[in-house]
Amino acid sequence: MIYNSIIETIGNTPMVKLNKLNKGIAGTILAKVEYFNPGNSTKDRMALKMIEDAEKSGILKPGGTIIEGTSGNTGMGLALIAIAKGYTCIFTMADKQSQEKINILKAVGAEVIVCPTNVEPEDPRSYYSVARKLNKNIPNSYYPNQYDNLSNTAAHYETTGPEIWRQSAGKITHYAATVGTGGSMCGTAQFLKEQKPNLVTVGIDTYGSVFKKYKETGIFDRNEIYPYLTEGFGEDILPKNVNFDMIDLFIKVTDKDGAIMARRLSKEEGLFVGWSSGSALHGALEYAREHLKKDDVMVVLLPDHGTRYLNKVYNDNWMKDHGFLEERSFSSARDIIRHRNGMNGLFTVKKSARIGEAIKIMNQQGIDQVPVVDESEFVGSVASGSLLEKIIDDPTVKDSSVGDLMDKPMQFVALDTTLDVLSSMLNKNNKALLVRDESDNVHIITHHDILKAMTS
Repeated sequence: MIYNSIIETIGNTPMVKLNKLNKGIAGTILAKVEYFNPGNSTKDRMALKMIEDAEKSGILKPGGTIIEGTSGNTGMGLALIAIAKGYTCIFTMADKQSQEKINILKAVGAEVIVCPTNVEPEDPRSYYSVARKLNKNIPNSYYPNQYDNLSNTAAHYETTGPEIWRQSAGKITHYAATVGTGGSMCGTAQFLKEQKPNLVTVGIDTYGSVFKKYKETGIFDRNEIYPYLTEGFGEDILPKNVNFDMIDLFIKVTDKDGAIMARRLSKEEGLFVGWSSGSALHGALEYAREHLKKDDVMVVLLPDHGTRYLNKVYNDNWMKDHGFLEERSFSSARDIIRHRNGMNGLFTVKKSARIGEAIKIMNQQGIDQVPVVDESEFVGSVASGSLLEKIIDDPTVKDSSVGDLMDKPMQFVALDTTLDVLSSMLNKNNKALLVRDESDNVHIITHHDILKAMTS
């Protein structure tokens, strides 16, 4: 068959049965291998749909400029479509994205603007804000906004869902996918649930993202937001494409587990996939071990290709530096907590307490900083240094409430955050960090913990 342009090759990706990584699991595990799309990712589908819908509505006119915030894969899909249709592209990306993604986008003619990762979405420096500003200032430009553009969900409802239904001969009982913008999970899930209402959908989230807790409690908890290394899924916002009614449950996967599973998929199944694909399968298998029955069929969407991660997941030195290939007894926040032998060492003070009570706790425990809590929420912190300055200026402040004088909350980090990342985050603005373990217990990590770990 001869195609008129690269656009016509999008979709109809293969489904591959897993033969080794599913060992000991009842039922069948099938991988929907999306790197067979021309841009090597599932994002090609919604990139095409967003552009075609914009053309039909008249928003995008001939010779226009496509401007989008992307983790790389959406940009690649948009760039290929722009080439075929005669548009130019400008993409904003967070600085945690791999250099390969930046290089690939430039190779297909896009301009790439790199923005800081660890800023609020509303911050003018964030890649969301920069994209919106460019769209406002550049005439005849179009900002697809993959997060809130429902053409994203529609693309997967119209293509991915029907393909999976057809390829599995309607035998699919479970669908698992990572959740970022939400389109590939929710659009596909909507179609499949219309065919089989009792189908179970498993969303894969990452530590540092808000999705799992929001699904389970309805609370958007900013304490859940902290830096993570995995690319392409998890969010610190609630995109309109994430329809929580289409997701039955979430499973969180650490950076490390996702990276190791990606390497295993390559070596054991011959599927050279990206980091988020490893995360998708790790979470899916975690669910399958406990819940899948003999006749069940689980389809796991593998979003992209391993070439995006040659200098990260598939680089042994990078993996060792981040503690993902163990070489030292201490490599992450998890190790620091484990070596405390069950001793947490976290002392807190209530927001309603008096400053004198906070000082008493610090003196009794020999510590110089304490998190402030309001019921179960971490809302601030107090440190001996700043309190001393305030008391010298005004001795009566010791009778004030902690809530009146507290500093900002200590930042939460992922359980598998590595020592180099932890040490870089501890500075004059972050004198201590907090981390939740698998049992939802909160632990504190200080400069002393990092120093002890690095010299052990």
